[in-house]
Amino acid sequence: MTTPKELRYSEEHEWVKVEGEKVRVGITHFAQSELGDIVFVELPEVGDEVTLNEPFGSVESVKTVSELYAPVSGKVVEVNEDLNDSPEFVNESPYEKAWMIVVELSNSSELDELMTAEQYDQMTQED
Repeated sequence: MTTPKELRYSEEHEWVKVEGEKVRVGITHFAQSELGDIVFVELPEVGDEVTLNEPFGSVESVKTVSELYAPVSGKVVEVNEDLNDSPEFVNESPYEKAWMIVVELSNSSELDELMTAEQYDQMTQED
């Protein structure tokens, strides 16, 4: 699967789609393929604050439980409730159906720290 060029990426394998003053966040195709079949997703509540590089939730696969790390800081304004009933979306559609949260940015300069698709691909090929 190709890495979408319009998104930005964190070293913890989250993707970020900038939508004005907000960002949509999910995990990458690479991350879900490493985890295996996702069976449960734990996400924050609307109104919660997330902090750059701090855990904001977790994904549980048949192999392991992995924390999700915030690629930006801000307030959660939307949560993908579909993942409660359909955690398999993370495996089937990591960039479309399986977005996890929408965050209202508290510091937009944090976006400058994220990788481009090319940089992310290079990092995952080195692993």
